[in-house]
Amino acid sequence: MTLPESDCARPAAQQAVLEAVPKQLYIGGQWRAGAGGETLAVENPATGETIARVADATPQDALDALGAAHDAWSGDWRQSAPRERSDILRRAYDAVVSRTDELALLMTLEMGKPLAESEAEIAYAASFLRWYAEEAVRADGRFAMHEAGAGRLMTMKQPVGPCVFITPWNFPLAMGTRKIGPAIAAGGTMVAKPAKLTPLSMLMLARILEDAGLPKGVLNVITASSSGSVMEPLIRDPRTRKLSFTGSTEVGRALIEQSAEQILNVSMELGGNAPFLVFDDADVDDAVAGAVVAKMRNIGEACTAANRFHVARPIAAEFADKLAAKMGAMKIGPGIQAGVEVGPLIDAKQLGKVAELVDDAVAKGARVLCGGERVDGPGHFYPPTVLTDVPDDARLLAEEIFGPVAPIRAFDSEAEAIAAANDTQFGLVAYVYTADLKRALRVCERIETGMIGLNQGVVSNAGAPFGGVKQSGIGREGGPEGIEEYLETKYVAIATK
Repeated sequence: MTLPESDCARPAAQQAVLEAVPKQLYIGGQWRAGAGGETLAVENPATGETIARVADATPQDALDALGAAHDAWSGDWRQSAPRERSDILRRAYDAVVSRTDELALLMTLEMGKPLAESEAEIAYAASFLRWYAEEAVRADGRFAMHEAGAGRLMTMKQPVGPCVFITPWNFPLAMGTRKIGPAIAAGGTMVAKPAKLTPLSMLMLARILEDAGLPKGVLNVITASSSGSVMEPLIRDPRTRKLSFTGSTEVGRALIEQSAEQILNVSMELGGNAPFLVFDDADVDDAVAGAVVAKMRNIGEACTAANRFHVARPIAAEFADKLAAKMGAMKIGPGIQAGVEVGPLIDAKQLGKVAELVDDAVAKGARVLCGGERVDGPGHFYPPTVLTDVPDDARLLAEEIFGPVAPIRAFDSEAEAIAAANDTQFGLVAYVYTADLKRALRVCERIETGMIGLNQGVVSNAGAPFGGVKQSGIGREGGPEGIEEYLETKYVAIATK
């Protein structure tokens, strides 16, 4: 399979966007080179070409960043007025929205997703800045009489302290604002390390927050080729009070082990294996439309992506054929090309994994309805793929695919569908399509996930708590619950006699 040719965004516009991005570390309100003088290459996954080089931090750089965060925390910031924090976030929100075109092009160049999806992520990322601008003035405690009348009790909410953030490559701006927004709103300080594959969006966010008036040292950003050697000293440093990580369960497990030394406050948004259930009373066309969104958002490179489709047997063939028709018609190419719906996967390693999982399923008896073969040419492209008759032992039923592949299996009963949905160590999100309200409530209560999309293929919302159960994580991001991750509750017992 070969990619079609198409016009791209103007090279001059691309160059201008790339030149505007800071390439240094942001520590204590200063942009500076790494102590080792090394740089890290950032590549365009659609071409394999290097588009920028950013500073490659050393462990000492990371400790300097933590020191700056601790100094800001020990100073005036944690006692700053909630309205001051709110106004900073609101100014940053306005700036991000006004620069949507620029930020979307930058994101597409470094991550690969189509421009339309990058624009959607900019809106999603900005929504966390707006939401927590509003939440900053609502972090309330309470005052009450002792139950026996012998005194009073008061609780207050205070910022947890210096935080360490490690964000993934697949949503390079939104995963930053989802952590940074509530931390700023709460009065915390932070060191953020974006993924080495997509650091540019986070660096631009730091510049935007700097311009919005965020005081020096509140946010520090380090970019590094070796996450483990640079971040582990911070996790073990007693000045760190909070660790928030978004990424794989394997890495999250290792970080939790490291954080145990300090009994560190942790939030973990980890892997998923999302089931997509379609019952025989569902509207098949609606279910197919939701499936395309749930599967193909971000080229399937999302922890919320539908990973396996369980469809009632009477409608399974119709669903599979219609899904294959929709996915097979999607336009593949570099994300900056007009009309492209499916960009490249992030790198050769991820491309190899997706191809390996498909080949494994086909070798074991799965039938390919569309896709199923690599795309020729530069870049890391894999076509939208629909598989049916997927056997029980196919690896892609148990492993997170993180690519544009939809395996379909039929079920015969509600109990069988629920059992299949729960047959995983993960529990991030599930999708359920049914027209029966009673069934919807039964199934939603019994599925073991932190989130459920009921008759819709998207669950992400700045005003809702995002997170999972089992090995999909600890804690929640977004909504009123999100700021609580960055606040401690202090209780004061007051004598009145």
